[in-house]
Amino acid sequence: MKFGLLSDTHSYLDPKVLDYFKDCDEIWHAGDIGDRAVVDELEKIKPLRAVFGNIDDQDMQVRYPEDLWFDCEGLTVWMTHIGGVPPSYNPRVKKVFKERRPDVFICGHSHILRVKKDPNYKNLLYLNPGAAGNHGFHHIKTIVRFEVIGKEIKNMEVIELGKRGALK
Repeated sequence: MKFGLLSDTHSYLDPKVLDYFKDCDEIWHAGDIGDRAVVDELEKIKPLRAVFGNIDDQDMQVRYPEDLWFDCEGLTVWMTHIGGVPPSYNPRVKKVFKERRPDVFICGHSHILRVKKDPNYKNLLYLNPGAAGNHGFHHIKTIVRFEVIGKEIKNMEVIELGKRGALK
């Protein structure tokens, strides 16, 4: 299966995202969605899994959970918006890791793209797709696309959408 991952759209969906994700089986949004029009557009092209972020309103908090645990082709995935970064996870994530550990941990919030194995937790893959929207300090909008084949993540691509635009 092929997946598209993005975060921190902050009410702006770059039209290029739809093109890059058109061949994906699912789209995953790691929070700070902003306007519901963003997820409505994404849901028009593919099934969507999403979590709410710290800027998301009550509507998004009712529509999506803070934490989403799911199985993906035999891998356990945990997606939440605020998670920190290996090895400096936030206290809530550290507490959860004591009782339950995913194979793939996805978060957003920092607007900093990071894909790395966490050496402190055997076989844990950390994914933060950076920020796909125009709001924030990042200079380049980024998304990630990858496949899961036989419990392995393959063909991971970091896609740069271009410079962050000026807010209108």
